[in-house]
This record gives sequence, structure tokens and C-alpha cells, in this order.
Amino acid sequence: MPELPEVEVVRAGLERHVVGSTIATVEVLHPRPVRRDGRGASGFAAALVGQRITGVRRRGKYFWLALADGDALLGHLGMSGQMLLHEPGAPDERHLRVRFGLRTPDGPSGPGRPMEMRFVDQRMFGGLAVSAGGADLPSEIAHIARDPIDPAFDDAEFVRRARRRTSAIKRLLLDQGLISGVGNIYADEALWRARLHGERPGDRLTGPVLRGLLGHVRDVMGEALAQGGTSFDALYVNVNGESGYFDRSLDAYGQEGRPCRRCGTPIRRVAFMNRSSFFCPRCQRPPHRR
Repeated sequence: MPELPEVEVVRAGLERHVVGSTIATVEVLHPRPVRRDGRGASGFAAALVGQRITGVRRRGKYFWLALADGDALLGHLGMSGQMLLHEPGAPDERHLRVRFGLRTPDGPSGPGRPMEMRFVDQRMFGGLAVSAGGADLPSEIAHIARDPIDPAFDDAEFVRRARRRTSAIKRLLLDQGLISGVGNIYADEALWRARLHGERPGDRLTGPVLRGLLGHVRDVMGEALAQGGTSFDALYVNVNGESGYFDRSLDAYGQEGRPCRRCGTPIRRVAFMNRSSFFCPRCQRPPHRR
């Protein structure tokens, strides 16, 4: 599933190209991606036609297009969602679900030009919805915590809450009510850098250790952003359809059996919440049982 860096790459790409544009047409080609919008497919489209896009924002793994009337087009990429930009007439993607016809703003060089914004989703776990009054922050995601690259993220509050929890630190990193945007890939990478086993309980970690872990989370996400995110296949792409290449820099995630870059011990994989955790058994020693 796309994590914070991948969603931020998409958000930044949309911000560069669609802010100021007007939504001229909306075509819902499959109803499932708009299933969370109570208006239905036709009502979803009607609520957006004629709207001007004033900004593109993000909270954790959600992004939204702020609209001039104060509403927002809220989106989540799910496991395979893509937001792509095309010139009109470009061939349709096989899994194209929603097509938006945009008109860019008029400029000194002449009238605005038409452009298409497409929501493509092979597995259809992602979705779009119109959020009433959600231009600043959609109410549907107000419960989600800020992410660690948000300037307003409160490190001290994260440390305080984490140290009061007996849950394993990896579970805390994936708790979107505590810290958003961190998924399986970047949790494993940050824990490897911090030399922490994912099963270490939060209440057994000191403040300095947790602050150091936050630093590693920010570092690994910043490096991933600089490389366009992590793309294991053609599903994770930016608005131009280009893949990121941070997967070449991964130290733990997906590296089962390969030597740890620090100590040479083979990286181990274990089952974790219907997924997998990857760690170095020497650098990241498991905690003693209580």
C-alpha cells in the first residue's frame, strides 16, 4: 500500500499542475471508487462540475483537492490507486475508474488548455468522495494524527503517549491515531536504522530512544521522497506515470536472507498483522518477555 512518501509525491505533482484549474466534466466509469460518497456516482459528479481547485493537501495517506466553495475532493489510493494527468485523447488505462476533464486557468499567453486527471485503480480498494466543508481539513479524516514531516507534529506528545502504551513499537508506528503516514515499509526501515526490534514495548523505551526513532523515520521518508517513493511494481507511480526507485536503497524491508549492511547477518522475515516484518536478528535483538 502506498505510504506517506508515495502519497506526498502524488500530492506535490497534482499541486504543480492542477491548482487554479476548473473541473469541467466528471465521468464515473465504475461506481466502486465513489462508494463512500452518499450522493452516488451522478451526485458525486454534479457536486464537482464547475468547481475551481484552490489547493492540494494531505494528512497521512489521504490527500484532497481543496475547492473554491469550501468543499474538497478527498482521495485515498488504497493498494493500487493512481492519480494520473494526461492530454485529452490519450489512450485509456485498462483500470481507469474516474475521469476528470480540467481546464487550466487563462494566462498572459492565452486561454487555458484542457487536461485530464484520471483515477486509475486495479484492485479498487482506494476511493474518492466529496467532503462538505473539507477544504482545510475534511471531517472524515480529522481523527487521523499529523505525520512526522508535518511542521506541526508534536514530538513530545508522541513520546508521552508512546511511553504510556504496552503495545509493540512497530504497532505504535502503524497507529494512524498516534502518528500517520508510516506503513510497513518505512516502519521496518526506521527500526533497522534505530537498531530497535519491532516487538519492543513502548513503555520500555526511553524518551531519547523514541526521539531518535522519530529522527530515523523522518530521514528515511525524506530520502524516499527525494527518490520518488518506493515502487515494487507498475502500480506505484507519480502523476506522470513514473516509478520511484527508493526500493534500491532498502536495508531491511524485503531483504530476507540478504546480509545486513551493518553486520552481515542475514535479514530475517516474520509474520506480522497479516503482513511481514523484516529485521536483523543481531542488530535488532528481540525484547525479553515480561
